[in-house]
Amino acid sequence: MTPQQYCRDKAAASGSSFTISFLFLPRPRRDAITAFYAFCREVDDIVDDCREPAVARAKLDWWRGELDRLYGGQPSHPVALALLPAIGPYGIDREQMEEIIDGMAMDLAQTRYAEFKDLRLYCHRVAGVVGEVAAGIFGYRDHATLKYAARLGLAFQLTNIIRDIGEDARRGRIYLPQAELAEFGVAEADLLQGRAGADFNHLMEFQYRRAAATYDEAMALLPAGDRHSQRPGLVMAAIYRATLERIRAEGYPVLARRIRLAKAHKVWLAGRTWLRA
Repeated sequence: MTPQQYCRDKAAASGSSFTISFLFLPRPRRDAITAFYAFCREVDDIVDDCREPAVARAKLDWWRGELDRLYGGQPSHPVALALLPAIGPYGIDREQMEEIIDGMAMDLAQTRYAEFKDLRLYCHRVAGVVGEVAAGIFGYRDHATLKYAARLGLAFQLTNIIRDIGEDARRGRIYLPQAELAEFGVAEADLLQGRAGADFNHLMEFQYRRAAATYDEAMALLPAGDRHSQRPGLVMAAIYRATLERIRAEGYPVLARRIRLAKAHKVWLAGRTWLRA
């Protein structure tokens, strides 16, 4: 198996909406973004799947060492081998890759956030930086596009937090800021035990409005001259925002189940967005 095929298999196994947007890209950019996405999945899976924090930290430290080998031209892991020809042409900085690992490592040490400003650092590392790297792979001429990409990454992560509240709570993680839980009268125990009531729905409406506003802010930051090259991100945005709207339309059943769009609907959204962008 080639490193590129390993990455394609890793991306396909995730079932993520992101991979739909990759299909529209020319082969070199598609291989690069698939390898980068596979890297993100590798380090994220360590945190999600490893039950021993010490073992997870050791595995993340191995990846830090692999970054040294990657940027030294001698990687060993299939994902890093697939990334090697992409880091130069698409300007993928080692510091960005390190920051993504730092974000994943936060999950090993922190399962609660006092204020939104505290949560925002986590979101920047695990999603904003990812958006910036992806924007570089898609291609841009205006440096302001990176601000758009970081803000769009934040919107994606805020959507993920809403969508995955129940799943995260069952893992003992609560990403909703503690101050906001208190403001809306929602106890941690309600989330951990899957109890949803009127207070929870009011809290979710607040989270929805912030996420929706963040999508609007991101779109306003995208320079018109880079809109065409950034179409993969716009495809992702269409799918993620549709997911957010469906969660709201169904009354925020996120403690009990994860809301998904049908694959046919996602493909339709992708095609429509690509043609209109």
